[in-house]
Amino acid sequence: MTIRVVIYGVGPIGQLIARVALERGFDVVGAVDIDPQKVGKDLGEVIGLDKAIGIKVESDADKVLREADPDVVLHSTGSFLDKVYPQIMKAIRVGADVISTCETLAWPWYRYPDLAELIDNYARNYGSTVLGAGVNPGFVFDALPAALSVTLTKLDKISVVRSLDASKRRYSFQKKIGLGMTINQFREALAKGEITAHVGFAESVLLMANMMGIRLDRVEEGQDAIIADRHYETQYFKIEEGQVRGVVGHGSGFVGNREVIRVELRACVACEDYEEIRLEGDPSMLWRSTGTPGDPATAAVIVNLAPRILNVRPGLVTLKDLVNYAFTGQT
Repeated sequence: MTIRVVIYGVGPIGQLIARVALERGFDVVGAVDIDPQKVGKDLGEVIGLDKAIGIKVESDADKVLREADPDVVLHSTGSFLDKVYPQIMKAIRVGADVISTCETLAWPWYRYPDLAELIDNYARNYGSTVLGAGVNPGFVFDALPAALSVTLTKLDKISVVRSLDASKRRYSFQKKIGLGMTINQFREALAKGEITAHVGFAESVLLMANMMGIRLDRVEEGQDAIIADRHYETQYFKIEEGQVRGVVGHGSGFVGNREVIRVELRACVACEDYEEIRLEGDPSMLWRSTGTPGDPATAAVIVNLAPRILNVRPGLVTLKDLVNYAFTGQT
């Protein structure tokens, strides 16, 4: 079966998604973006191919979705559901399934319960399935540790640390973690939403807990700047001693007053690239990697899930629903 897809959002992640989709033989039938530097250009040119593919990037999403009649919309425009849900609703109205990199869509009942209910109801009515996925949330902080936990007969606590060298990441990532700011500038920009650092700690904790069958009493999350002790430099930023070199953030899930889940991200210039999952219980276990390349892995997750979402029940779903379908054929 050839899957017809529309690429909704042709930023850095959307471009990677488009390339992977084309390489995998998907039928890319439309592309949507509002950037005037991209609108009207052939998608092949925008994503850096050496040939045109006959698909123009257009700003009118309703027109593209109506005329393209996609099976799946691969969506990557923003992190916060309250900003992007009108775009998702456009895809639902043409009956397309949606896989989105929107971090807060991975577990939308935490921040946006009303929008989650609205999307779920509309999706069911139109026969559309809607999923939020990616690397974080969607893999390192939730699906992967949940999968590892099945090797334990008793689990007391699960901790995940992801550390990455921010100097290797794209400009927009370095900007959103506040590189080169003073500590006061960082705190003020974070509070105003001018930078976001990482989005989705709580969503990852809740998704992981749901996949493992843990009922949490509360969730906490927070982020702080990592301050430079000397001069650092990236391709885009110069960082002096006392300025922001990166960010460390966490999400924690509690049963009573006991922390049973903790996820932590350290993204800073000259940080080591690795991921570590520690499972405390019977037997205890430590898993460690040399790091997951965030942007290519996100594109891979989104594209790899496209064939799987076609057979999942209509409505707003999570990765747990796709796992259930993979093993049982039903959700």
